[in-house]
Amino acid sequence: MDNHLKHKKEENKEGEKPVQDKKAEEVKTVLLKEPEFKELKAQAEKADDAQDKMLRLQADFENSRKRLEKERQEFVKFANEGIILELLGVLDDLERVVELAQSGHQDLSAFLKGVEMILAHLYEMLKKNGVKAIEAEGKIFDPNYHEALMQAENPAFPEHTVIEELQKGYLLHDRVIRTAKVKVSKAKAGEKEEKKINDNSRDEKTGNGNID
Repeated sequence: MDNHLKHKKEENKEGEKPVQDKKAEEVKTVLLKEPEFKELKAQAEKADDAQDKMLRLQADFENSRKRLEKERQEFVKFANEGIILELLGVLDDLERVVELAQSGHQDLSAFLKGVEMILAHLYEMLKKNGVKAIEAEGKIFDPNYHEALMQAENPAFPEHTVIEELQKGYLLHDRVIRTAKVKVSKAKAGEKEEKKINDNSRDEKTGNGNID
């Protein structure tokens, strides 16, 4: 009999569900007063409305982002349209000058006048778009604006002065987009040695050392 009871208890023990599962299945009923229930219901409706607004705003933001990105791409794609139209005008002028040369026209002055008109058109177009030439010849050499390709002695210019412009440099507004290629003056070897001697002589008189 004891064995039978023991076996029965083990069956009951195995058949029982854990206490935690029972608690999980329990549904608690909470009693609320009518005003409290209405307040909770109103708050739930407000939360639903707020969520709907947030989803709509998120969708609007995403649509705006896509539209702005498309507009940006279009702007980048056609940003140079105005400049290209002006260049097409220059191209027309060049084609006319080439046709003039190919036709065997002997009027050199007319040919030169056509080239000058093209240059004037180009200069005006560059100026309108903020491009201007860097001043070089006769200016003191400045590595920010000039690139020295050659040096030469020239008594008509002080040392480190641009004596010849080999290629024009240009600014786009205030930014250097191409430095001017220049020839720069240098002092004669004898003058440099004489200057060094004079400097040393002055230093000896004043007691100051001078190292070149």
